[in-house]
Amino acid sequence: MTAASTSPAVAGYCAKGWERVRDAFEENFAARAELGASVCVVHRGETVVDLAGGWFDQTRTRVFGADDLVVFFSATKGMVAAAAHWLIDRGLLDLDAPVSRYWPEYAQNGKEATTVAMMLNHSAGVPGFHEPLKQDAHLDWDYMVGRIAAERPFWQPGLRNGYHALNFGWTVGELVRRVSGRGLGDVFRETIAEPAGADIWIGLPESEEGRVSKVIPTFPAPGEPVIEVYTNVQENPQSDSALVFTNSGGWSLAAIDAASGDCIVNTRAHHAAVFGGAGGIGNARGLARVYAALDAGTLISRDHVARMSQTSMVSTRDPILLVPTRFALGFMKSMDNRALPLGTIKSFIVGEKAFGHVGAGGSFGMLDREEGLAAGYTMNRLGVGVWLDERGQSLVDAMYRTLGYRTNAPGVWVK
Repeated sequence: MTAASTSPAVAGYCAKGWERVRDAFEENFAARAELGASVCVVHRGETVVDLAGGWFDQTRTRVFGADDLVVFFSATKGMVAAAAHWLIDRGLLDLDAPVSRYWPEYAQNGKEATTVAMMLNHSAGVPGFHEPLKQDAHLDWDYMVGRIAAERPFWQPGLRNGYHALNFGWTVGELVRRVSGRGLGDVFRETIAEPAGADIWIGLPESEEGRVSKVIPTFPAPGEPVIEVYTNVQENPQSDSALVFTNSGGWSLAAIDAASGDCIVNTRAHHAAVFGGAGGIGNARGLARVYAALDAGTLISRDHVARMSQTSMVSTRDPILLVPTRFALGFMKSMDNRALPLGTIKSFIVGEKAFGHVGAGGSFGMLDREEGLAAGYTMNRLGVGVWLDERGQSLVDAMYRTLGYRTNAPGVWVK
């Protein structure tokens, strides 16, 4: 679709009573430099918001639509976790079992007692690698799981949590592959995405490539304050944070593909890779539909959804992200770090019973079980952090305000 307008209108559906969400979404374009984005909200099984707007790319000749796709980075972790929990709910994978029951090669170098639950709640202790990875390592599944199996842990497994920024996709994803006998991307499509009617892939088929809007990284201007983890990576190259974010085989938002001159996350090779830590491709509608299906109990039993969404690990200072974090079994819980410098881009403030996952640049998918509230938000112009920024949080805030919630001052939304 093309348009001559310099400011394409937000299009789609907004049910009566949910206008706050539409207003917040429109404000993102008017005041927060949104380029192209979509938002979808499902409340108690009914789609109440399904909007998209802006531009598909920087040429501003094609309107961004609700069916268009983007890479949504770590929001992928929630999708990987859902595939694992599909197996757990059916008794094929045991949260309390040692990883070695399913992946014998993993039981070495101090990781012998690691459990499946530790893989999901970021306490397994293998967030990165001590020795350099080969170039483009993230495109080679067998190489990555082999390196993880041989790695010595950064801390005693289970002792604390630390964000497994990229490795989550291989640690949990390899358990899915070992138990099912099929690749993570195929299992996710067959057990989660297709039953939920969700336009999401972990490993995009080439037939869908024309629908993918390129992401546009955003970096702080010279002299502009940056979040502490980025400073630590630059100033302490042997820190745990640096080993996670820079020892990545060349993967980063700043990495440029030599052939195309574009960011590597926009290449066909990256889109095709089964990259469960940060490579999921989809849209807001797809994310909302997955979380709505979890709420409905059509994918995973309600009892197990209640279990997997409970807070499992809490840190007052995550050794990788360098902020307080709270995790369920594969999902983020509400994280209020607003008191910290640049805290508005270090937070994900939702209801106490809500869970979900954010993606670098500000995307998110979530479910609040108490309200039957499922939502997704994706966009092509990234923010500067790895949590929500004002665009995504404003949408979350509008949803809770619509449902009669008063304040998020306690660190979660309350009535």
